[in-house]
Amino acid sequence: MRIGLMTSAAAAMLLTAGSAAHAQVSVGVVIGHPPAPVVIEEAPPPPRVYAVSARPGPEFMWVEGYWYPQGRHYRWHDGYWTRPPYSGAYWVEPYYYRGSYIAGYWEGGRRGQVRREERREERREERREDRRDDHRR
Repeated sequence: MRIGLMTSAAAAMLLTAGSAAHAQVSVGVVIGHPPAPVVIEEAPPPPRVYAVSARPGPEFMWVEGYWYPQGRHYRWHDGYWTRPPYSGAYWVEPYYYRGSYIAGYWEGGRRGQVRREERREERREERREDRRDDHRR
């Protein structure tokens, strides 16, 4: 009985080692794309009213305050002055569209061409979803 148990254990180790040798691990890093939409059931509250401080310098841009989802609720992020991450960049404010929250991101300048193609594809996908919704009704 002991020999049978040892044989079974050895066979299991050999089979496991063989499958582990063929395993793959992959890691992906994406830079420059806006975050994926967050699905949330209700639209954010209206923007808050607050005073904007003086511009610290000519190279600074104002990023307007915005609500962002945290769990099932929204949290306010005050506006702030910042330098754009690259020349010609502008801030695209976060927005809520058809049950999804789209986070804000930088666009334009030298990276604008790639981003325009991505937005074009997003708009195509939104139109496809609209047509699917119309057919379901």
